[in-house]
Amino acid sequence: MEWASQLCENRGLGSKMTDSKYFTTTKKGEIFELKAELNSDKKEKKKEAVKKVIASMTVGKDVSALFPDVVNCMQTDNLELKKLVYLYLMNYAKSQPDMAIMAVNTFVKDCEDPNPLIRALAVRTMGCIRVDKITEYLCEPLRKCLKDEDPYVRKTAAVCVAKLHDINAQLVEDQGFLDTLKDLISDSNPMVVANAVAALSEIAESHPNSNLLDLNPQTINKLLTALNECTEWGQIFILDCLANYMPRDDRESQSICERVTPRLSHANSAVVLSAVKVLMKFMEMLPKDLDYYGTLLKKLAPPLVTLLSAEPELQYVALRNINLIVQKRPEILKHEMKVFFVKYNDPIYVKLEKLDIMIRLASQANIAQVLAELKEYATEVDVDFVRKAVRAIGRCAIKVEQSAERCVSTLLDLIQTKVNYVVQEAIVVIKDIFRKYPNKYESVIATLCENLDSLDEPEARAAMIWIVGEYAERIDNADELLESFLEGFHDESTQVQLQLLTAIVKLFLKKPTETQELVQQVLSLATQDSDNPDLRDRGYIYWRLLSTDPVAAKEVVLAEKPLISEETDLIEPTLLEELICHIGTLASVYHKPPSAFVEGSRGVQHKRIPARAGSGESAESSDVGQSGPSEAPPAVIPSQGDLLGDLLNLDLAPPTATVPSVQPSMQMGAMDLLGGGLDSLMGDESDTLGGDIGGSPSMGAGLGVAPAAMPTALGIAPAVGGGLGDLFDLGGGVGMPTGSYVAPKTVWLPAMKAKGLEISGTFARRGGIIQMDLTLTNKAMSVMTDFAIQFNRNSFGLAPAGPLQVLTPLSPNQTIDVSLPLSTSGPVMKMEPLNNLQVAVKNNIDVFYFSCQYPLSLIFVEDGKMERQVFLATWKDIPNDNEAQFQIKDIHLNSDAASNKLQGSNIFTIAKRTVEGQDMLYQSVKLTNGIWVLAEMRIQTGNPNYTEMELSIKCRAPEVCQFVFLCYELVLKN
Repeated sequence: MEWASQLCENRGLGSKMTDSKYFTTTKKGEIFELKAELNSDKKEKKKEAVKKVIASMTVGKDVSALFPDVVNCMQTDNLELKKLVYLYLMNYAKSQPDMAIMAVNTFVKDCEDPNPLIRALAVRTMGCIRVDKITEYLCEPLRKCLKDEDPYVRKTAAVCVAKLHDINAQLVEDQGFLDTLKDLISDSNPMVVANAVAALSEIAESHPNSNLLDLNPQTINKLLTALNECTEWGQIFILDCLANYMPRDDRESQSICERVTPRLSHANSAVVLSAVKVLMKFMEMLPKDLDYYGTLLKKLAPPLVTLLSAEPELQYVALRNINLIVQKRPEILKHEMKVFFVKYNDPIYVKLEKLDIMIRLASQANIAQVLAELKEYATEVDVDFVRKAVRAIGRCAIKVEQSAERCVSTLLDLIQTKVNYVVQEAIVVIKDIFRKYPNKYESVIATLCENLDSLDEPEARAAMIWIVGEYAERIDNADELLESFLEGFHDESTQVQLQLLTAIVKLFLKKPTETQELVQQVLSLATQDSDNPDLRDRGYIYWRLLSTDPVAAKEVVLAEKPLISEETDLIEPTLLEELICHIGTLASVYHKPPSAFVEGSRGVQHKRIPARAGSGESAESSDVGQSGPSEAPPAVIPSQGDLLGDLLNLDLAPPTATVPSVQPSMQMGAMDLLGGGLDSLMGDESDTLGGDIGGSPSMGAGLGVAPAAMPTALGIAPAVGGGLGDLFDLGGGVGMPTGSYVAPKTVWLPAMKAKGLEISGTFARRGGIIQMDLTLTNKAMSVMTDFAIQFNRNSFGLAPAGPLQVLTPLSPNQTIDVSLPLSTSGPVMKMEPLNNLQVAVKNNIDVFYFSCQYPLSLIFVEDGKMERQVFLATWKDIPNDNEAQFQIKDIHLNSDAASNKLQGSNIFTIAKRTVEGQDMLYQSVKLTNGIWVLAEMRIQTGNPNYTEMELSIKCRAPEVCQFVFLCYELVLKN
């Protein structure tokens, strides 16, 4: 607590020996006596009484009853007494807000005291009193202190603004304190600059979109100037602020690095790590062939090495940071291997971390040294450390190929020690070595088999079983070895059971005559006697494979395995970049981004390293050449899965904002979203050449081709006479479209199911962009913030094309309308019904799920008007079985009005003719995924008040027809 630390500071003012008397008392009626002493005329007695009050408060006694008496003591020139009273005030103001107002006048008066220490003390205490009633009275004194002539007062006032912002952000903004704080960055005193930066950084962290720290070259120059004269904590604030700056070019980046480099030799390790963070980030912009780049690499090593001579706790923090640095730039410490060698008196957490870094730095040049060390560690007494050391030998073998033989012989020596846990770890890593270097070190299998009986850990048993199954043809008694494991099959862990099942199937495929009984036994145990779904499923798959197609089983089970990678435990590159930007913070110790362990909005900003000069990763280049296949949705379509389960695993961070294109190009592969219905579409275009027009199945690719190209591909003559062809000579005029129909909003998520959040909505297509119009209503008692939305996989790949823009908190009983743009480039999976959409909405309270159905007209695209000849050929080509008939009644529209209405929803009339009092319209629709739908509509025109329509719809994906009919009905009836 702040007042406790200040108490310690104050106690230093008097004799350390005599202060203990304030904490011991045997008197009765203590509060009454203290009250009398506090109101005494003698200054010394008054001071003693306040000390006793603070002592009682420190040990947890309630002395709040003395509040008015202590506040009366504020009117004094004695600095020590004033400090003590202010300590008391900070502690009890929250529980006695009405009484605390009594102290306001004294604060205002103290802020104008000639002594700068008293002025600073007053403003510091003001910031610590978290009482809303008082804050507004403190604005004027704070404004004066921010412009005080004394730098000590100004630097204290700067921090006070951050504290006040935490209590009442709106007040600080209205009073213009933030602008004053920005002005302090140009202050002549470096400590004022440092505190101003610290305060602005603190405020910016809780309001990520505020852009308070508007860093530009001029500001950066001021910060770098202040850096040399600040205290160590001031330097850390400034360096952390610099790390958020994005230099304009490599020259500016180099200039900043040159001015930050001297901080590497600072005595405070926090300053050193902050400087390393800035340099690691800005190095990214320096060309690697620059002389200065090499110099900087050399300068970074000594300070990092020096950090390892501190006490163990600091060493651990340094090692966790070095682990990240080595993954990003191993060249910095490649010559410093010896400093990571383990000392006998290192705590286990330091030992394990050093071991990890040793492996990361292992190379052909130093592998002999490393292996000698690791072999030594493997004979230590600490079991965890020995295990890690044995694993490290295996990792070295995988990382440095030239050392593999040496590592294997070292591991064999360790196996000969017969120490149980050493043998088990050695077998686990030898399995990985076999995976990395097949057919090279299998001669050691005999030695491994000798130790079979001593294995009692699941991972080691599973590794040994894998080795026996994989190399069964080289082990004479492989069947006996595996049978010995089978005896206690149900007592084994899942890992061992799965491995044993696979190993015996491998053995059967290699030696079918000898092991038929064994394989039947394991399949029976796995499928009939086990309640583990993973084991059962794998058992059934093997059973089916072996019983239906042993050749296929052999290809699947004995397929060539990919080589394992060198470093399996590297941090994923984007996460590593973010962690490099957090060097010197908790994130770099946990190796997790701040969002993983910081609750609320603070610390959840994602930071990234700038792109290297000339690397082609600039923002300008990212927009170039993005058309064509890259826009197509993924072609792999999941066919099953627990949909709600998928939603539960959704990442609900706002998606990146991209505007969906009006005419999304589509990979042919992605068209099979409806299962087998569209298989014929997957045919090659060449299949269609010269085909018979009368409905040949080889015509499938026709629908995937751009309409203009189709007549040639289908081999159709320009003039087609007779039958259906005549209608094209009788095309009726089609008027202007009337705009697409938008259904009224309906409640998708009732408030009672979503802790007070009600969501209503509808869908619309405007100007080629699909939009989800939402109305959010807060029927709860608390404010709702941090909204985000995500969709589950769906039939047409609908996905948010930008974040859910709820810019202000949603207060109780407040309603807001939001329009969310959608794209069709999300993951695809056939839904039931086809137009079903499952949605997850997150806010600060919880994640809520609902499903809704969108009209299929949402995905009718604007270029869906087919050429007449193409329409004719396609209609003939689609089998009659794919035609669906519907009736639409109670439509009071003539054919022209109906055609105009439908065109507003991208249902295009290609031709019209009148036969025996019936208007016949021929129409085409194209979906966003390239599927074409053709329709023939007959309109009975006899009765002007009652119009009946007959609709025939043809499509290669007949599942779509019913939903297209519903769109016709929806548009024409509304």
